[in-house]
Amino acid sequence: MTLSLDVPLALRLGLIAAGAAACVSMSGCASIGAAAGATAGIATGAFTTNPAIGLGVGIAVQAATDEAVKRVTKSLHQDQQVMIAVTAGMSQVGETRPWKVKHTLPVENGHGDVRVLREFGSALATCKEFAFSVVDGDDAKAPAEWFVATACQQTDGWKWASAEPAVERWGNLQ
Repeated sequence: MTLSLDVPLALRLGLIAAGAAACVSMSGCASIGAAAGATAGIATGAFTTNPAIGLGVGIAVQAATDEAVKRVTKSLHQDQQVMIAVTAGMSQVGETRPWKVKHTLPVENGHGDVRVLREFGSALATCKEFAFSVVDGDDAKAPAEWFVATACQQTDGWKWASAEPAVERWGNLQ
């Protein structure tokens, strides 16, 4: 005995849209790839009636979305590092200046202070060691965390010279 469920296309599309909305509304930025992959996999599986094809499409979409999010996030973090390095480069030893990055989209904006601790050089470059703060929020009483890094002067300006750790050291700026 065979049981066949003939589900109208409009109902299938409605279920797919509801599933996609649920995935997106419950996912944060870190899981947007999983939500996109699940949505694409469900949609493909429903239209092709082949779950293997839906699974393959879902995995591919998730991988592509995760990579795109990582590239954009890295670019936004690099903007912050460049601004901090340039601010340190313009400052004298002992001087403190504010830094701020504001992107078109209100994502990964940052601000704080840069305080140059020392300047040193070699035959290759002039460098500055500095402490910088990252303020958590825009409130006047928002907490700030301080970190130490190095920037060196190159032909095209001051560049971040600190090696990036393999583990989280200073939150979103890594």
